Amino acid sequence: MRLTLSLLLLLVASPLAAQQSKFRVGLFGFAAQAGIDFSDDDQAVFGTTLDLGDLYGERLRMRGGAELGIGSAANTYVFNAEILFRFLPDSMVAVPYVGGGLGLYTQEQCSAADRCPAVWFQFALGFELRIREYIGWFVEYHGEDAFRRNRLFIGLTTRRSR
Repeated sequence: MRLTLSLLLLLVASPLAAQQSKFRVGLFGFAAQAGIDFSDDDQAVFGTTLDLGDLYGERLRMRGGAELGIGSAANTYVFNAEILFRFLPDSMVAVPYVGGGLGLYTQEQCSAADRCPAVWFQFALGFELRIREYIGWFVEYHGEDAFRRNRLFIGLTTRRSR
């Protein structure tokens, strides 16, 4: 058993050690966005995201963010952590991406609401278009709470240097 565990650790650790330089953590960019929640609440949604690092090269990224939904009976708040895969490098003018993660949902008068607070599965599908060297527009669909909530965002984002 110990020999098997040792071999398994050796097989996993060798590629990770070789790829260690591709893992980076820091603040590499941020975005501001506005959009609409197409669920039953029909809220206006505002948010921000932070580009927090690379997991395995520059295309697989960690992102954190916050969203505020207003316009229904109660304001809603979502704090999320996601992993995104960018199909093209940042040097391209247009970059599509897809990702997923977890979000912590809460709202005003949370104790009176069903399923509040809650942890939601999130899905992101977007497209970023560079307008200047370090600035770009983006459009993003955000499926939240296992696609029970559907949000569409448009926003501005900073881009990493080439």
